[in-house]
Amino acid sequence: MATKNFGDHEQKAQDPTGHEQRFDQEKTVKRNPHPDFRKVEASRPDWEEKNTWHFTKTKQPGWKLGQGANDGGESLKKKHVEIDPYEEGRPAVFNYKLLISGIIPRPIGFVSTRSEDGKSTNLAPFSYTQVINHDPPLFTIGFAGGFSNAKDTLHNLAATKECTINIISEHYLEAANAASINAPYGISEWSLSGLTPAPCTDVKASRVKEAVFSIEGKLHSTQEFESRATPGKKTGVLAIVEGVRFWVREDAINEERNVIDPGILRPMSRLGGIMYGRTVEGCEIPRPDFAEKEKEGETEGLVKPKRDDQ
Repeated sequence: MATKNFGDHEQKAQDPTGHEQRFDQEKTVKRNPHPDFRKVEASRPDWEEKNTWHFTKTKQPGWKLGQGANDGGESLKKKHVEIDPYEEGRPAVFNYKLLISGIIPRPIGFVSTRSEDGKSTNLAPFSYTQVINHDPPLFTIGFAGGFSNAKDTLHNLAATKECTINIISEHYLEAANAASINAPYGISEWSLSGLTPAPCTDVKASRVKEAVFSIEGKLHSTQEFESRATPGKKTGVLAIVEGVRFWVREDAINEERNVIDPGILRPMSRLGGIMYGRTVEGCEIPRPDFAEKEKEGETEGLVKPKRDDQ
C-alpha cells in the first residue's frame, strides 16, 4: 500500500498532538545552549561590515609532495574517540548534534514551495542541501521525518514537483532565519520574514527577490529512510531536485555568465547548534599535475604502489 503524504495541516487533523510534538523537538535537541541568548549576544563584538571578501596565501605556500599536514606533526599527537552511532542507550539526537557540528560549513538551501491548489506557500531553510551534478544540474535536500509526518515544504514539493532553492546571503540572514519559526499552520513565512517573492519562469513557486542566486527546480526523485534504532519508524527523506533555470544578480555574474563573485554573493553557511558562518576569506591552490611534479623532482622516492594499509 502506497504511503500517503501528509502536510502539517493534515497531520494535525490526524493527530492533534503530532503537530505540536514536532515543534517541541527543539527543546529535546537543545540547539541553543544559552539560557539568555540576548544577554550573551550583547556581550559580543558588533558585526564587522568591513570584513570584505579577500584572498590570502595558504598556510604553507611552499608545501611539496609527501610533506603531509602543515602543522609539524601536532595532529599526530592527538588521540581519537571511537563512536558507534547505534551504541545501546545512545539517543539518535546525539548523532544529529555530532553531525551538524562536524560536517561544517554546510550550504543552506532556502526553499520556496507552493501547494498543489496554489492557495498556500511555504518558505524554509534547509542545511541538508548540496549540489551533486552539473549536467543535468542536480541538488539534494534532506528532510527530517518521513512522508507520513512531512513538513509543508516536503508536502508541497512531493505534490507539485516544483520548488526554488535560494542561497542565503549576509544581507538577509536574519530574515531567512525567521522563516524557520514554528508559526501555526496557515501563517506566511514571507510575511514574518519581510522578504519579497519574485516570479519564476518554469515553476509556480516564487524565488526570493533579495537573493543573489536562485534556482528554479523540478523534483527528480525522493528516497525515504528508516530508523536503525527503531525499525519501522521513518526518520528522513532525501529529495533530488533538477535545476531548470538560474537567476543571478547582474552585479554578481561575470560577462560569460558562468562565475558568481563570492564578494557579492557573500553566502552564509550553517555550523553546529544555532551558529552560522560567514565566507569572507579564501585561498587558491592549483590542482597538481603529476608530469610537472615528476619533472621538477618532487615525486622522487614517493612513487609507490597502492597497498591495503594506506
